[in-house]
Amino acid sequence: MATLTVDRRSGVIVGYNIQWCENRRRYTIYLSSRTYRRKTVEGFKDLVETLVYYRKNGTIVPDRAVANRLADIPAELQAKLANAGLICVTKSKTCQELWDTCLKHKTADIKESSMKAYLHCQEHFFKQFSPTELIEKITADRLLEWKTSMLAAGCATNSVAKYVQTTKMVFDWAVDQDWLTKSPGKNIPNGKMVNRAKDRMISMEEYAKLLDACPNQEWRTIIALARIGGLRCPSELRQFRWSDVHWAESRFLVRSPKTERHVRHRERVVPLFAELRTELERHYSLDEAKENEFVLQRFQRTSWQLKHRFDKIAVKAGLGVILKPFINMRKTRSNEVVRDFGEVKESLWIGHSTQVMRDHYFRLSDDDFLEAAGKLDDPNPHAHPHAFSIADDGRR
Repeated sequence: MATLTVDRRSGVIVGYNIQWCENRRRYTIYLSSRTYRRKTVEGFKDLVETLVYYRKNGTIVPDRAVANRLADIPAELQAKLANAGLICVTKSKTCQELWDTCLKHKTADIKESSMKAYLHCQEHFFKQFSPTELIEKITADRLLEWKTSMLAAGCATNSVAKYVQTTKMVFDWAVDQDWLTKSPGKNIPNGKMVNRAKDRMISMEEYAKLLDACPNQEWRTIIALARIGGLRCPSELRQFRWSDVHWAESRFLVRSPKTERHVRHRERVVPLFAELRTELERHYSLDEAKENEFVLQRFQRTSWQLKHRFDKIAVKAGLGVILKPFINMRKTRSNEVVRDFGEVKESLWIGHSTQVMRDHYFRLSDDDFLEAAGKLDDPNPHAHPHAFSIADDGRR
Protein backbone atom coordinates (compact mmCIF):
# COMPACT_ATOMS: atom_id res chain seq x y z
CA MET A 1 0.00 0.00 0.00
CA ALA A 2 1.40 3.37 -1.03
CA THR A 3 1.03 6.46 1.12
CA LEU A 4 0.63 10.07 0.08
CA THR A 5 2.23 12.79 2.19
CA VAL A 6 2.17 16.51 1.64
CA ASP A 7 5.37 18.55 1.57
CA ARG A 8 4.69 21.93 3.18
CA ARG A 9 7.01 24.88 3.53
CA SER A 10 5.90 27.87 5.61
CA GLY A 11 2.41 26.43 5.53
CA VAL A 12 2.31 26.31 1.72
CA ILE A 13 2.00 23.02 -0.19
CA VAL A 14 5.02 22.73 -2.48
CA GLY A 15 4.79 19.07 -3.42
CA TYR A 16 3.65 15.54 -2.74
CA ASN A 17 5.52 12.35 -1.81
CA ILE A 18 4.23 8.95 -2.86
CA GLN A 19 5.97 6.30 -0.78
CA TRP A 20 5.83 2.54 -0.45
CA CYS A 21 7.99 -0.26 0.94
CA GLU A 22 9.04 -3.31 -1.01
CA ASN A 23 11.63 -5.95 -0.08
CA ARG A 24 12.69 -3.91 2.96
CA ARG A 25 13.34 -0.90 0.77
CA ARG A 26 11.50 2.41 0.80
CA TYR A 27 10.66 4.00 -2.55
CA THR A 28 9.63 7.64 -3.01
CA ILE A 29 8.26 9.52 -6.01
CA TYR A 30 8.09 13.29 -5.60
CA LEU A 31 5.63 15.46 -7.55
CA SER A 32 5.69 19.25 -7.51
CA SER A 33 2.46 21.06 -6.69
CA ARG A 34 3.30 23.62 -9.37
CA THR A 35 2.92 20.97 -12.03
CA TYR A 36 0.37 18.52 -10.62
CA ARG A 37 -2.91 19.03 -8.84
CA ARG A 38 -3.94 17.01 -5.80
CA LYS A 39 -6.52 15.04 -7.80
CA THR A 40 -3.92 14.08 -10.42
CA VAL A 41 -1.47 13.02 -7.70
CA GLU A 42 -4.09 10.83 -6.02
CA GLY A 43 -4.85 9.10 -9.31
CA PHE A 44 -1.14 8.56 -9.91
CA LYS A 45 -0.83 7.08 -6.40
CA ASP A 46 -3.55 4.54 -7.27
CA LEU A 47 -1.63 3.62 -10.43
CA VAL A 48 1.58 3.16 -8.41
CA GLU A 49 -0.24 0.82 -6.01
CA THR A 50 -1.53 -1.25 -8.92
CA LEU A 51 1.93 -1.56 -10.49
CA VAL A 52 3.50 -2.50 -7.14
CA TYR A 53 0.83 -5.20 -6.74
CA TYR A 54 1.61 -6.50 -10.23
CA ARG A 55 5.34 -6.68 -9.49
CA LYS A 56 4.83 -8.50 -6.18
CA ASN A 57 2.61 -11.08 -7.90
CA GLY A 58 4.84 -11.55 -10.94
CA THR A 59 2.46 -9.98 -13.46
CA ILE A 60 4.55 -8.73 -16.37
CA VAL A 61 1.85 -7.46 -18.73
CA PRO A 62 -0.79 -5.14 -17.16
CA ASP A 63 -4.42 -5.38 -18.21
CA ARG A 64 -5.82 -3.12 -20.94
CA ALA A 65 -7.23 -0.53 -18.50
CA VAL A 66 -3.87 -0.05 -16.77
CA ALA A 67 -2.06 -0.02 -20.11
CA ASN A 68 -4.35 2.76 -21.30
CA ARG A 69 -3.71 4.75 -18.12
CA LEU A 70 0.03 4.39 -18.65
CA ALA A 71 -0.36 5.58 -22.24
CA ASP A 72 -2.23 8.70 -21.15
CA ILE A 73 0.15 9.93 -18.45
CA PRO A 74 2.92 12.44 -19.34
CA ALA A 75 6.38 11.21 -20.32
CA GLU A 76 7.79 12.72 -17.11
CA LEU A 77 5.58 10.48 -14.95
CA GLN A 78 6.42 7.46 -17.10
CA ALA A 79 10.10 8.22 -16.48
CA LYS A 80 9.50 8.35 -12.69
CA LEU A 81 7.78 4.94 -12.81
CA ALA A 82 10.65 3.58 -14.89
CA ASN A 83 13.23 4.89 -12.41
CA ALA A 84 11.34 3.07 -9.66
CA GLY A 85 11.47 -0.11 -11.72
CA LEU A 86 7.69 -0.35 -12.08
CA ILE A 87 7.64 -0.11 -15.91
CA CYS A 88 10.10 -0.34 -18.77
CA VAL A 89 10.40 2.70 -21.03
CA THR A 90 12.39 2.55 -24.25
CA LYS A 91 14.57 5.49 -25.21
CA SER A 92 12.50 8.20 -26.83
CA LYS A 93 12.90 8.53 -30.60
CA THR A 94 13.03 11.75 -32.56
CA CYS A 95 10.78 12.50 -35.50
CA GLN A 96 13.77 12.21 -37.83
CA GLU A 97 14.63 8.75 -36.45
CA LEU A 98 11.00 7.69 -36.86
CA TRP A 99 10.71 8.71 -40.51
CA ASP A 100 14.17 7.45 -41.51
CA THR A 101 13.75 4.05 -39.86
CA CYS A 102 10.18 3.55 -41.04
CA LEU A 103 10.95 4.38 -44.68
CA LYS A 104 14.09 2.24 -44.56
CA HIS A 105 12.01 -0.76 -43.49
CA LYS A 106 9.48 -0.10 -46.24
CA THR A 107 11.99 0.28 -49.06
CA ALA A 108 11.69 -3.37 -50.06
CA ASP A 109 7.88 -3.34 -50.03
CA ILE A 110 7.01 -0.24 -52.04
CA LYS A 111 7.81 1.09 -55.49
CA GLU A 112 10.06 4.00 -56.31
CA SER A 113 7.10 6.26 -57.12
CA SER A 114 5.49 5.48 -53.75
CA MET A 115 8.75 6.20 -51.95
CA LYS A 116 8.90 9.60 -53.68
CA ALA A 117 5.39 10.30 -52.38
CA TYR A 118 6.45 9.32 -48.85
CA LEU A 119 9.50 11.57 -49.03
CA HIS A 120 7.32 14.42 -50.29
CA CYS A 121 5.02 13.91 -47.30
CA GLN A 122 8.03 13.85 -44.98
CA GLU A 123 9.14 17.19 -46.41
CA HIS A 124 5.75 18.73 -45.61
CA PHE A 125 5.76 17.16 -42.14
CA PHE A 126 9.07 18.80 -41.22
CA LYS A 127 7.80 22.20 -42.29
CA GLN A 128 5.58 21.99 -39.22
CA PHE A 129 7.54 19.76 -36.82
CA SER A 130 11.21 19.77 -35.84
CA PRO A 131 13.28 16.71 -36.87
CA THR A 132 14.84 16.63 -33.39
CA GLU A 133 11.47 16.72 -31.60
CA LEU A 134 10.57 13.60 -29.62
CA ILE A 135 7.72 11.61 -31.11
CA GLU A 136 5.88 11.62 -27.77
CA LYS A 137 5.46 15.38 -28.17
CA ILE A 138 3.42 14.98 -31.37
CA THR A 139 -0.17 15.06 -30.21
CA ALA A 140 -3.47 14.67 -32.03
CA ASP A 141 -4.17 18.38 -31.59
CA ARG A 142 -0.88 19.32 -33.21
CA LEU A 143 -1.42 16.97 -36.15
CA LEU A 144 -4.90 18.41 -36.64
CA GLU A 145 -3.42 21.92 -36.51
CA TRP A 146 -0.90 20.89 -39.20
CA LYS A 147 -3.68 19.53 -41.40
CA THR A 148 -5.70 22.73 -40.98
CA SER A 149 -2.70 24.94 -41.78
CA MET A 150 -2.03 23.07 -45.05
CA LEU A 151 -5.63 23.53 -46.14
CA ALA A 152 -5.49 27.20 -45.17
CA ALA A 153 -2.31 27.62 -47.23
CA GLY A 154 -4.15 26.42 -50.33
CA CYS A 155 -2.92 22.83 -50.57
CA ALA A 156 -5.27 20.60 -52.54
CA THR A 157 -7.65 18.69 -50.29
CA ASN A 158 -6.71 15.32 -51.78
CA SER A 159 -2.99 16.09 -51.33
CA VAL A 160 -3.55 17.00 -47.68
CA ALA A 161 -5.55 13.80 -47.21
CA LYS A 162 -2.66 11.76 -48.61
CA TYR A 163 -0.14 13.52 -46.35
CA VAL A 164 -2.30 12.81 -43.30
CA GLN A 165 -2.81 9.19 -44.36
CA THR A 166 0.93 8.64 -44.84
CA THR A 167 1.81 10.32 -41.53
CA LYS A 168 -0.71 8.16 -39.70
CA MET A 169 0.86 5.10 -41.31
CA VAL A 170 4.30 6.17 -40.02
CA PHE A 171 3.03 6.64 -36.46
CA ASP A 172 1.11 3.34 -36.62
CA TRP A 173 4.43 1.73 -37.53
CA ALA A 174 5.96 3.36 -34.42
CA VAL A 175 3.24 1.74 -32.31
CA ASP A 176 4.01 -1.65 -33.90
CA GLN A 177 7.66 -1.17 -32.91
CA ASP A 178 6.65 -0.30 -29.32
CA TRP A 179 8.10 3.17 -29.75
CA LEU A 180 4.70 4.59 -28.86
CA THR A 181 1.79 3.15 -26.93
CA LYS A 182 -0.77 5.01 -29.03
CA SER A 183 -0.70 6.78 -32.39
CA PRO A 184 -1.54 10.51 -32.22
CA GLY A 185 -3.28 10.26 -35.57
CA LYS A 186 -5.61 7.43 -34.64
CA ASN A 187 -8.82 9.49 -34.56
CA ILE A 188 -7.89 12.13 -37.13
CA PRO A 189 -9.82 11.73 -40.42
CA ASN A 190 -7.74 11.78 -43.58
CA GLY A 191 -10.14 14.05 -45.38
CA LYS A 192 -11.41 14.01 -48.95
CA MET A 193 -9.09 12.04 -51.25
CA VAL A 194 -11.18 12.41 -54.40
CA ASN A 195 -10.53 15.50 -56.50
CA ARG A 196 -12.64 15.68 -59.63
CA ALA A 197 -11.79 19.27 -60.50
CA LYS A 198 -9.32 18.21 -63.22
CA ASP A 199 -11.55 15.55 -64.76
CA ARG A 200 -12.08 15.89 -68.51
CA MET A 201 -13.83 13.47 -70.80
CA ILE A 202 -12.01 13.04 -74.13
CA SER A 203 -14.55 12.17 -76.82
CA MET A 204 -13.94 9.89 -79.79
CA GLU A 205 -14.04 12.95 -82.03
CA GLU A 206 -11.23 14.50 -79.97
CA TYR A 207 -9.40 11.16 -80.00
CA ALA A 208 -9.45 11.21 -83.82
CA LYS A 209 -8.06 14.75 -83.82
CA LEU A 210 -5.25 13.69 -81.48
CA LEU A 211 -4.32 10.81 -83.78
CA ASP A 212 -4.21 13.12 -86.80
CA ALA A 213 -1.88 15.48 -84.91
CA CYS A 214 0.59 12.75 -83.89
CA PRO A 215 4.11 13.04 -85.37
CA ASN A 216 4.50 9.27 -85.93
CA GLN A 217 2.89 5.87 -85.45
CA GLU A 218 4.46 5.34 -82.04
CA TRP A 219 2.54 8.28 -80.65
CA ARG A 220 -0.67 7.10 -82.30
CA THR A 221 -0.14 3.78 -80.50
CA ILE A 222 0.53 5.46 -77.16
CA ILE A 223 -2.68 7.48 -77.37
CA ALA A 224 -4.68 4.46 -78.58
CA LEU A 225 -3.44 2.29 -75.71
CA ALA A 226 -4.37 4.98 -73.18
CA ARG A 227 -7.67 6.10 -74.67
CA ILE A 228 -9.02 2.84 -76.16
CA GLY A 229 -7.13 0.20 -74.16
CA GLY A 230 -7.45 2.08 -70.87
CA LEU A 231 -3.85 1.33 -69.87
CA ARG A 232 -2.06 3.16 -67.08
CA CYS A 233 0.65 5.42 -68.38
CA PRO A 234 3.55 5.02 -68.19
CA SER A 235 3.78 1.88 -66.02
CA GLU A 236 1.64 -0.48 -68.12
CA LEU A 237 2.74 0.96 -71.47
CA ARG A 238 6.39 0.42 -70.58
CA GLN A 239 5.96 -3.35 -70.10
CA PHE A 240 3.70 -3.95 -73.11
CA ARG A 241 5.30 -6.49 -75.49
CA TRP A 242 4.34 -7.75 -78.93
CA SER A 243 4.16 -11.24 -77.45
CA ASP A 244 1.33 -9.97 -75.25
CA VAL A 245 -0.86 -9.34 -78.29
CA HIS A 246 -2.92 -12.40 -79.24
CA TRP A 247 -4.22 -11.43 -82.65
CA ALA A 248 -6.23 -14.60 -83.34
CA GLU A 249 -8.06 -14.43 -79.98
CA SER A 250 -8.63 -10.65 -80.29
CA ARG A 251 -7.21 -9.93 -76.87
CA PHE A 252 -4.00 -8.77 -75.23
CA LEU A 253 -2.23 -9.19 -71.89
CA VAL A 254 -1.53 -6.23 -69.61
CA ARG A 255 1.05 -6.47 -66.84
CA SER A 256 0.29 -4.07 -64.00
CA PRO A 257 3.20 -2.92 -61.78
CA LYS A 258 0.73 -0.91 -59.69
CA THR A 259 -1.17 -3.99 -58.52
CA GLU A 260 1.47 -6.72 -58.89
CA ARG A 261 1.81 -7.13 -55.12
CA HIS A 262 -1.64 -8.75 -55.25
CA VAL A 263 -1.22 -12.20 -56.76
CA ARG A 264 -4.55 -12.18 -58.59
CA HIS A 265 -4.05 -8.71 -60.01
CA ARG A 266 -0.55 -8.87 -61.45
CA GLU A 267 -1.93 -8.99 -64.96
CA ARG A 268 -5.23 -8.85 -66.82
CA VAL A 269 -6.56 -9.79 -70.24
CA VAL A 270 -8.21 -7.01 -72.25
CA PRO A 271 -10.21 -7.25 -75.51
CA LEU A 272 -8.41 -6.05 -78.62
CA PHE A 273 -10.92 -3.30 -79.31
CA ALA A 274 -11.34 -2.52 -83.02
CA GLU A 275 -9.94 1.04 -82.81
CA LEU A 276 -6.91 -0.19 -80.87
CA ARG A 277 -6.33 -3.13 -83.20
CA THR A 278 -6.16 -0.75 -86.14
CA GLU A 279 -3.32 1.26 -84.59
CA LEU A 280 -1.43 -1.81 -83.37
CA GLU A 281 -1.59 -3.42 -86.83
CA ARG A 282 -0.29 -0.23 -88.42
CA HIS A 283 2.51 -0.15 -85.88
CA TYR A 284 3.40 -3.81 -86.33
CA SER A 285 3.53 -3.38 -90.11
CA LEU A 286 6.57 -1.13 -89.73
CA ASP A 287 9.76 -3.00 -90.57
CA GLU A 288 11.62 -2.08 -87.38
CA ALA A 289 8.67 -2.99 -85.12
CA LYS A 290 8.70 -6.69 -86.00
CA GLU A 291 12.19 -7.07 -84.56
CA ASN A 292 11.41 -5.31 -81.29
CA GLU A 293 10.47 -7.01 -78.02
CA PHE A 294 8.46 -4.08 -76.71
CA VAL A 295 5.70 -2.34 -78.59
CA LEU A 296 7.17 1.02 -77.61
CA GLN A 297 10.81 -0.01 -77.95
CA ARG A 298 12.26 3.48 -78.46
CA PHE A 299 10.75 4.74 -75.23
CA GLN A 300 12.48 2.02 -73.18
CA ARG A 301 15.59 4.20 -73.24
CA THR A 302 13.83 7.36 -72.02
CA SER A 303 12.46 8.60 -68.73
CA TRP A 304 8.88 8.36 -70.02
CA GLN A 305 8.18 12.05 -69.53
CA LEU A 306 5.40 12.14 -72.13
CA LYS A 307 3.30 15.06 -70.90
CA HIS A 308 5.28 17.83 -72.62
CA ARG A 309 5.14 16.13 -76.04
CA PHE A 310 1.47 15.27 -75.60
CA ASP A 311 0.71 18.94 -74.86
CA LYS A 312 2.16 19.88 -78.26
CA ILE A 313 0.01 17.23 -79.94
CA ALA A 314 -3.14 18.42 -78.14
CA VAL A 315 -2.49 22.06 -79.08
CA LYS A 316 -1.86 21.10 -82.69
CA ALA A 317 -5.15 19.15 -82.63
CA GLY A 318 -6.94 22.31 -81.51
CA LEU A 319 -7.81 20.95 -78.06
CA GLY A 320 -5.50 23.15 -76.01
CA VAL A 321 -3.59 21.88 -72.99
CA ILE A 322 -5.39 18.95 -71.32
CA LEU A 323 -4.83 18.52 -67.60
CA LYS A 324 -3.80 14.99 -66.56
CA PRO A 325 -4.29 13.73 -70.14
CA PHE A 326 -3.37 10.07 -69.69
CA ILE A 327 -5.43 9.68 -66.52
CA ASN A 328 -8.39 11.39 -68.21
CA MET A 329 -8.11 9.17 -71.29
CA ARG A 330 -8.20 6.13 -69.02
CA LYS A 331 -11.16 7.59 -67.12
CA THR A 332 -13.03 8.25 -70.35
CA ARG A 333 -12.52 4.66 -71.48
CA SER A 334 -13.65 3.40 -68.07
CA ASN A 335 -16.93 5.30 -68.44
CA GLU A 336 -17.50 3.92 -71.94
CA VAL A 337 -16.80 0.33 -70.89
CA VAL A 338 -19.03 0.46 -67.80
CA ARG A 339 -21.91 1.80 -69.90
CA ASP A 340 -21.45 -0.64 -72.78
CA PHE A 341 -20.40 -3.79 -70.92
CA GLY A 342 -21.23 -3.31 -67.22
CA GLU A 343 -19.28 -2.89 -63.98
CA VAL A 344 -17.87 -6.43 -63.77
CA LYS A 345 -16.19 -6.32 -67.18
CA GLU A 346 -15.04 -2.76 -66.58
CA SER A 347 -13.32 -3.88 -63.37
CA LEU A 348 -11.62 -6.82 -65.12
CA TRP A 349 -10.55 -4.94 -68.25
CA ILE A 350 -9.57 -1.57 -66.81
CA GLY A 351 -7.96 -3.17 -63.76
CA HIS A 352 -9.42 -1.73 -60.57
CA SER A 353 -12.27 -2.44 -58.16
CA THR A 354 -15.83 -1.29 -58.81
CA GLN A 355 -15.55 0.92 -55.72
CA VAL A 356 -12.51 2.72 -57.16
CA MET A 357 -14.42 3.13 -60.42
CA ARG A 358 -17.37 4.73 -58.63
CA ASP A 359 -15.22 7.00 -56.45
CA HIS A 360 -12.61 8.13 -58.96
CA TYR A 361 -13.69 7.33 -62.52
CA PHE A 362 -17.42 7.33 -63.18
CA ARG A 363 -19.00 10.57 -64.39
CA LEU A 364 -22.57 11.38 -65.33
CA SER A 365 -22.77 12.57 -68.93
CA ASP A 366 -25.20 14.79 -70.82
CA ASP A 367 -26.65 11.66 -72.42
CA ASP A 368 -27.47 10.20 -69.00
CA PHE A 369 -29.71 13.16 -68.21
CA LEU A 370 -31.24 13.27 -71.70
CA GLU A 371 -31.98 9.55 -71.58
CA ALA A 372 -33.62 9.89 -68.17
CA ALA A 373 -35.70 12.79 -69.48
CA GLY A 374 -36.70 10.85 -72.60
CA LYS A 375 -34.92 13.30 -74.90
CA LEU A 376 -31.91 11.24 -75.95
CA ASP A 377 -33.18 11.00 -79.54
CA ASP A 378 -34.06 14.71 -79.70
CA PRO A 379 -32.16 16.11 -82.74
CA ASN A 380 -31.56 19.43 -80.96
CA PRO A 381 -31.83 18.99 -77.18
CA HIS A 382 -30.16 22.31 -76.39
CA ALA A 383 -32.84 24.24 -78.26
CA HIS A 384 -35.21 23.81 -75.34
CA PRO A 385 -35.59 26.65 -72.80
CA HIS A 386 -33.13 26.57 -69.91
CA ALA A 387 -31.06 23.81 -71.58
CA PHE A 388 -27.48 23.52 -70.36
CA SER A 389 -24.52 21.20 -70.58
CA ILE A 390 -22.95 19.27 -67.73
CA ALA A 391 -19.67 20.81 -68.85
CA ASP A 392 -20.99 24.24 -67.86
CA ASP A 393 -20.57 23.62 -64.15
CA GLY A 394 -16.81 23.11 -64.45
CA ARG A 395 -16.83 19.56 -63.07
CA ARG A 396 -16.67 17.55 -66.25
